[in-house]
Amino acid sequence: MVSPKSQANKQLRYGFLLLPNASMANLAIATEVLVAANQLAEKRCYEYLTLSLDGAAVTLLNGQKLEVDLPLLNAPRLDALFVLAGDTHGEIAVEELARAAALPGNDKMLIVGIGCGSYWLARAGLLSGYRATIHWQEINRLTDEFSDVIVSGNLYETDRNRASCAGGAATLDFMVTLVSGLLGSEFASRLSELFSMERIRPGNERQRIPLVTRIGGSQPKLTEAVSLMEANIEEPLSTDDIAFYVGVSRRQLERLFKQYLSTVPSKYYLELRLNRARQLLQQTSKSIVQIGLACGFSSGPHFSSTYRSHFNITPREERSQRALHHVAAQS
Repeated sequence: MVSPKSQANKQLRYGFLLLPNASMANLAIATEVLVAANQLAEKRCYEYLTLSLDGAAVTLLNGQKLEVDLPLLNAPRLDALFVLAGDTHGEIAVEELARAAALPGNDKMLIVGIGCGSYWLARAGLLSGYRATIHWQEINRLTDEFSDVIVSGNLYETDRNRASCAGGAATLDFMVTLVSGLLGSEFASRLSELFSMERIRPGNERQRIPLVTRIGGSQPKLTEAVSLMEANIEEPLSTDDIAFYVGVSRRQLERLFKQYLSTVPSKYYLELRLNRARQLLQQTSKSIVQIGLACGFSSGPHFSSTYRSHFNITPREERSQRALHHVAAQS
């Protein structure tokens, strides 16, 4: 994948930079794969160390404080730097990332963002012109803020000496695939068996579980209808229009939604639009009116009242609570 097989006899050194609110789970998964690879190969193929921007302990997403080995800029020569972050908020000294990447000899170093790590890499100017992914909840923010980054919703991406991973279970797939680049696909298959993986998912699989996976492939009309809804958030289609495009009667369409999704098409569609609006409120700086229009609401008051009826909170309160939460997290 990244490291050529000719390096199979070389010991690689990886650094894990923990940003505030990084996920302990992502760190544990990534490092456990390296430990297991060493054990399976019966030699020390990998060593790793933990880093923070200033060398101080980092408070992780679970509230635990974790001591690290070194400050980022004091790290020895690394073959790969993994940047782990749990959110896209707060103030982080991204210039330290840029300085680390610019150090002599680091031009070929693999730089990886895990979870929300790719957001901070983009903030540091290290993803300009690269393909990248991020946890699905933050895709909108990454896309809106960095037009020079080619953002996907895939599990993980590798583009030259940059890589990114959505985090969670995708971290396991990514790390096993990374190991396969050094030790081969047969070794990676044996490694995946140690983690009881049914298969190693390729990076181009989508993060969110498609509707067709949840309900099975026997209802193509239903999945087509939902796809139409998802593609027409800003200018919603009527239920009659959706039924026409899908090629069923309105009554048939309503029966499918009731049977497989326990709702009616109009309510399902409205919830899609409101959930999209909630993501935009939490992840972008767009105005409330702009978000309402982007999600198919004819006016600000209509958007606000509908949002409050569904979430029991107004869009303005939603945004204010989110801001207060992040201020508290930083204190």
